[in-house]
Amino acid sequence: MVKPTKDFSRAEPFEALPAGALTHNKKNDQNAFSHASANMSFERELDFKVGNAFFRRIWVSSPSSTKSSDGLGPLFNARSCQRCHIKDGRGHPPENQLDTSVSMLFRLSIPPQNKIQKHAIASGKSLTINEPFYGGQLQDFSVLGIHAEGEINIRYEERTIQMADNETASLRKPIYAINAPKYGNPHKDMMISPRIAPQMIGLGLLESISATDIEKQADPDDKDKDGISGKVNWVWDKEKQQLSIGRFGHKAGMPSLNQQNQAAFNGDIGLSTPLFSNPNGDCTLLQVACNKMPNGNDEAYQNFEVSQEIAAKVLHYTRNISVPARRGVSDADVLAGKKLFYQAQCIACHTPKYITPRITAQPEQARQLIWPYTDLLVHDMGEGLADHSPEGQANGREWRTAPLWGIGLTPVVNGHTYYLHDGRARNLLEAILWHGGEAENAKQEVINMRS
Repeated sequence: MVKPTKDFSRAEPFEALPAGALTHNKKNDQNAFSHASANMSFERELDFKVGNAFFRRIWVSSPSSTKSSDGLGPLFNARSCQRCHIKDGRGHPPENQLDTSVSMLFRLSIPPQNKIQKHAIASGKSLTINEPFYGGQLQDFSVLGIHAEGEINIRYEERTIQMADNETASLRKPIYAINAPKYGNPHKDMMISPRIAPQMIGLGLLESISATDIEKQADPDDKDKDGISGKVNWVWDKEKQQLSIGRFGHKAGMPSLNQQNQAAFNGDIGLSTPLFSNPNGDCTLLQVACNKMPNGNDEAYQNFEVSQEIAAKVLHYTRNISVPARRGVSDADVLAGKKLFYQAQCIACHTPKYITPRITAQPEQARQLIWPYTDLLVHDMGEGLADHSPEGQANGREWRTAPLWGIGLTPVVNGHTYYLHDGRARNLLEAILWHGGEAENAKQEVINMRS
């Protein structure tokens, strides 16, 4: 990790290249988040394109004559990775009853009910305890022959925030519910955590940030008394069989990109993988018909629906989705905004830059100066953003610091400006105004800024 600048009179060296040598300088159109690492060899770019094909693959239900693509569901949220991560960008909440919620889902959980479940959470081997009727997430689609679990329902209440110079801003507070649950009444203590699909750029670089650089930023007891008490979410790494730093997901619940990918294949699409081998995905034991549905496990794919080879190709793809070059880094307005960002102490969580270590197996990510603007820690963001749903060691008020690179291209790539974990913020100002808890002081700095 490198020290933040104190000079705002000019752009910093290499600041226009947020992903170092991986940064692309191609046209900033709808495909701006879908390019390969710029420093990738021709041979490795071929593998990137194969991985992209699997990322975009439309899966079908079993049995099917298309053996390499069957195994969908039986319950699912999307039929492909690309259906949620549209153009490798940011998802959105449904805007109305006619709008699909495919890029948003509800995580479901309950508090631990017994000593075994409490131990599973305490040991880190379980992030949450699944809701017994509906599993770990609400699946609003299903294959023929069984019911989808229910429908996402959102309504909003508007609230006004007073700004400096007698200006005001409006925030919309979401209220969540499940419409038409098909498998009985959920557990009385069920917790709902809404999530939109995050953008996919620069993930291999986030995975490459050294553990030391992440850990030395943590201050869970706020020993330096600066009001910021970020902490690592230590989670179970299924490949290493040990606790590791959580880096991915809105609450940093996944330790590696491979585990994140395979969990999404299993939970979101209902596919068995080497790390998540249940071919019925998130079907619960109480969903009898769901568990009796045929699956697509095939000896040709090591008796999985997503083979080790497919998982490896998708991993290579998701590690190497490039980050667009920064625009206007030397513009006077950009430099003035950067100075205000630093003065408001936004960088206390949104750490500007790092240098990645040498990684022999990942030549693209090795020894890069990068600018992701995140510490990858979880922070108390206040009651306004609380979902009251713990995940691992992250409690119901804590969220991972979201990376900020590429954020200004969201309208270009995805055609909307919805931000935060559930897309409640309709623009970046609203996203800032929802900050509370450890970010309360920074938010107040923004509120009191005068034009």
